[in-house]
Amino acid sequence: MELKRRTIYLTIFFCFLFCCAFGQKSPLFIDGIYTLSAPVSGISEKQKADLLENSLTEIDIALKNENYNKAISLSDSLIKEGFIDVRLYSFQSLAYEKLNDCDNAVYYASKAIFMAPSVVEPYITRANCYFKNKKVALATKDIETALSLNPKSERARQVKDIIYTNPSKNIDNSSANNKMPKWFAKYLIAIAIIFAILLFLRYRKPEYVDSQGHRLKEYNIKEQYNFIRLIGEGGMGKVYEAYDNALKRKVAVKRIRPELLKNGNFREQFLSEARTVAMLRHPSIVEIYTVIETTTSLYLVFEYVDGQTLETRLDIDNYIPFKEIKEIFKSVCAGLAYAHSLDIVHCDLKPGNIMISDFGLAKVMDFGVAQKIVKEKKDKESFSVAGTPAYMSPEQQRGYTSKQSDIFSLGVCLYEALIGVVPWGVKGYDLNTKEIVKPSKINPRYPAELDDLLVRALAHNEKDRIQTVEEFWEILDSCELKN
Repeated sequence: MELKRRTIYLTIFFCFLFCCAFGQKSPLFIDGIYTLSAPVSGISEKQKADLLENSLTEIDIALKNENYNKAISLSDSLIKEGFIDVRLYSFQSLAYEKLNDCDNAVYYASKAIFMAPSVVEPYITRANCYFKNKKVALATKDIETALSLNPKSERARQVKDIIYTNPSKNIDNSSANNKMPKWFAKYLIAIAIIFAILLFLRYRKPEYVDSQGHRLKEYNIKEQYNFIRLIGEGGMGKVYEAYDNALKRKVAVKRIRPELLKNGNFREQFLSEARTVAMLRHPSIVEIYTVIETTTSLYLVFEYVDGQTLETRLDIDNYIPFKEIKEIFKSVCAGLAYAHSLDIVHCDLKPGNIMISDFGLAKVMDFGVAQKIVKEKKDKESFSVAGTPAYMSPEQQRGYTSKQSDIFSLGVCLYEALIGVVPWGVKGYDLNTKEIVKPSKINPRYPAELDDLLVRALAHNEKDRIQTVEEFWEILDSCELKN
């Protein structure tokens, strides 16, 4: 009788799955891409970051106060608003675990692990919930993974002790006494095959075609490029040093973060901008060789430059001779002026995006990669512009940009090269009047012309700023140190 009842339940379950194949509207992970998108709009990147950090702090306090329902509600709100952060799912899973809702705890812990496989806490939460659900093998695997990532984790050791104390008591062996009929096994296989076919037909993704409607091909990038090492990582993705087996040269390959590509509009806009920037050919600009678009990934292949960034150089030496600064900015200004002549604005100029080669030549990099490229408009049309806050112009923070925005960032970079810190980090900077501490007050050898150059380049109103990169370099080139 028990076997018959179990058979009926299983039949109803698979029929339910069959019916859901065309009715499912919930998000689904396919090839590492989350199928739904809810981007937050209307606020700046800094406001988004502040909102996220403040909310995460509030969620953490709610968890410590055992207010688990509040933690879940806050996390749900942020996720629905389009925030992508592993801590949201980690806190979500922990709250459900405390409420003994193991199914939801496992679900959100799995999402956190998918986003950041090296984070320990979701493995511990999922292991504990698997154990409560009598899935000892899965619990054991997760807790061993957690301990391999952080052998000192006290919570991981506690959960391991619980699992290893007497795991046999938690294993459900009742099914061993009942044998499944052969006809029922064939029925299950048939249902599974039909369901797989329907699922395939239902979720063939339209993003597997490019903007011209051509179907994208599967592509194994490692067949052409031999990846050597990770050389950088940012908000847009990871950059690797690689070797081009076909052209026999070193290259830098940037893989865009898969979660950013789930938005089809972003993907098309990003590709359009990257192709525009790929037309740039100048000795002072790191060249984009090609864009590789596949069904699930997006890669950009760059010229590889042996050397170090201006940011790294300042971190190591903390000081650069004025003569060398002029040589560096001569190249930077030349590259930036060339881009501006084609109505291309960098939008994220900073020391980390200025590469100094071993031969002394400076090159500007990350055109159209770290941030969005925007063609300058005669009217101040609003754009969704992102950048590094410490180097962004006031108008860029308000949502639009121009060539003068790059000149503002160029001025910040020059100030940091001269003094060692950005203008807003110097004691004496007036936050109300936006008046900077002039370089000559810090180093008396700097001439007054250099002070005037930076005051004009960093003017709050773009109309009061130096209007062209050529004028910026002409003034800088005429500056000489006092004896």
